[in-house]
Amino acid sequence: MSSTNRAATRRRVWLASSFLIPIVSLGISGAAAQTPPEQLPPIEITSPTDLNRTRAKPTYDEGSTSRRVVPAAAPPTGTRPAAGTGSGASSQSASQGAGGSGGRQFSGIVGTASTVITAEEIAHSPAQTLQEIIAQTPGVQLTSLYGGVNGAKTSVDLRGFGAFATSNTLVLINGRRLNDIDMAGVDFSTIPLNSIERIEITRGNSGAVLYGDNAVGGVVNIVLKDGVGGPPVAMRAEAGAGSFNQRLANVSAATNYGPWSTSFYGNAIKSDGYRVNNALDQRNGVGNLNYSTPDLKAFLTVTGDDQKLGFPGGRTVDPSIGLDQLVTDRRGTNTPFDYGNQQGASATTGFTKTIMNGVDLIVDGGVRKKDTQSGFFGAVPFASPLPSFSSTYNDASLLTWSITPRLSIKNSIFGIPSQILTGIDYYDATFNQDRGAFKGLAPTHIYDLSQQTLAGYWQHTVGLLPTTDFSYGARVQNTSLSARDRFDPNAPGCAMFFNCSPAASPLDSNETQYALHVGLEHRFNSVFSVFGRAARAFRTPTVDERVSSGPFFVPGTFQLKTQTSHDIEGGFRIKSGGFQMQSSIYSMDLENEIHFIPALFFNVNLDPTRRYGSETSASLRVSDTVTLRGGMAYTRAVFREGPFAGDDVPLVSRYTAMGGVTWNIWQNYLVFDATVRAWSERFMDNDQANTQRPIPASATADLKLSGQYDRFFWSVGVNNLFNALYYDYAIASSFTPGRFSAYPLPGRTFMVKAGATF
Repeated sequence: MSSTNRAATRRRVWLASSFLIPIVSLGISGAAAQTPPEQLPPIEITSPTDLNRTRAKPTYDEGSTSRRVVPAAAPPTGTRPAAGTGSGASSQSASQGAGGSGGRQFSGIVGTASTVITAEEIAHSPAQTLQEIIAQTPGVQLTSLYGGVNGAKTSVDLRGFGAFATSNTLVLINGRRLNDIDMAGVDFSTIPLNSIERIEITRGNSGAVLYGDNAVGGVVNIVLKDGVGGPPVAMRAEAGAGSFNQRLANVSAATNYGPWSTSFYGNAIKSDGYRVNNALDQRNGVGNLNYSTPDLKAFLTVTGDDQKLGFPGGRTVDPSIGLDQLVTDRRGTNTPFDYGNQQGASATTGFTKTIMNGVDLIVDGGVRKKDTQSGFFGAVPFASPLPSFSSTYNDASLLTWSITPRLSIKNSIFGIPSQILTGIDYYDATFNQDRGAFKGLAPTHIYDLSQQTLAGYWQHTVGLLPTTDFSYGARVQNTSLSARDRFDPNAPGCAMFFNCSPAASPLDSNETQYALHVGLEHRFNSVFSVFGRAARAFRTPTVDERVSSGPFFVPGTFQLKTQTSHDIEGGFRIKSGGFQMQSSIYSMDLENEIHFIPALFFNVNLDPTRRYGSETSASLRVSDTVTLRGGMAYTRAVFREGPFAGDDVPLVSRYTAMGGVTWNIWQNYLVFDATVRAWSERFMDNDQANTQRPIPASATADLKLSGQYDRFFWSVGVNNLFNALYYDYAIASSFTPGRFSAYPLPGRTFMVKAGATF
């Protein structure tokens, strides 16, 4: 047998064993109870009583026979003891998650692997950033280029998309799209942690039916607190200080009066940053106004953010000349003048109206504006105090309007429980960018792109049997794009800088794509259930990818093909007493995956690629005060065809694992939390041939002590306890073998916080 065949056999054996071993090792002890299959109450996909539910919302095992809960739903990353956090507004998960075993159910989209992270888990987590909290979910990987301060610009990668994770992971706020048509991606750091009620993570591409573009790797839905149902007045204030002169402040307030409620969550952070030219200055805010009556719910949500961040660039390593800045000057920079600023604002409003028994009309719409300014001055030559002669200044504005009406129909068809969710999504986005040599000079390129998408979708969930749920759905989406590039060869600096590439050819395109989903879940008994699904999804190119769709020395075209994916997945869930577990295996084939070629500064459609792997998570409530949690994943991203067939897609670790413990030491006065994350090596960006030195494997351990007395709360955290000197992003040179540029992340850091509720 050839070495290639032996390696393939080992991979298949490992994949199968990682899926089956948990069943054997844990013995499915609860299954021995021989409990008969129980009749499940009706499925719910949209609740008219909570506008902050996702379209495929979590449901809770409330011991009721009036609702169907999808079989043995996935646990959160670890249900924790209810230690006081001083979070102000009460968490729905605490009030509604009172199942027979104290665990929380998450149905989501039938047949998918899903995880819920609660507000309590977020408050207790030793992680200081939202991305690190999400990364405690099996199979989620992170990539950071900017020193890791507050998670600014750190990307979340579901199922192995490396450098293009942000374009293949769909992010929602209260079930509404947050992804824009540019490539900047969603910056999780602009969402105040204290404003989050829960995080719902659905892995795989089935979310494309309900939510559309970008849901290839999965969907992250962040549900915000709204203060509804709380006390007449509640306030919370917190301040903190940490490493690198970091200072932060969080405030929140909520009021309730009759059917009206309001809430506000805001935070501010300043830090010198881990590296030179790595300072962060950021402010964020979220405000809500809600009106709730039995047959009408209405809301208005307003957000704003302002961020200033220095870009420290990479540290160069070149063995051929004996250069290793990772060792000699890890915290330094070759780009002391590069920066990026961002200002964002949004307003979303809508209502849910009960038309008749079981039929609800849900209408919402909004506007979102994002302005960005960035300057790139090139690497400093020979430690000169002046930038190089390569300079680019970008000033961009993106405005997006949306309206998304839908109908939720709950009834019975021939005595079979049924729920239909159908609707229309319309988005209108306008992108403008001036690109020149320096701020204040006339731009060499002015890019104007406008994109409209109109989609219709249908998702139907039925209870085929008291223990079996089936779901199918489809989306048809039309995308219309107009793109123009106005080029001025006489602009200042055109002859000296790369901004002088010829104008891109105009593009007017109209394309229709579709997404499909079919899923099945079956519960054998109260302990063990299985699920499976198949789906098709798509991703249209971003405006930035179209702008950079030709080498800098030839005219651009704006033309890129739409990326498509086909998924299959299967798995099981276990819930027995204080033990919960979920495990699945999957395979995804992609065509026309979009990728950036750094050497020539343009994007291409890759040869066919594939993702496959397994993901397992588990939690064990040892006692009323101690909870253990853990997870592991095997993720492969490979080229199926072309010159790199069989090679790994860069920036994807094959193995990831996490473990943690929460110990309520003394009646919420003292709570201990610890989390360990580990990941294997990954190939560097721009190394499709897999010939360069890989990014090393590493692990971090985070600890946190917290407590609450009366209305006062506090916490002391240590991140990266063992001072691991690691990096998760590096780019290989296209011209010099062995040369690369790495983006180092902080070693051991500290954070102290204290606050009070009123």
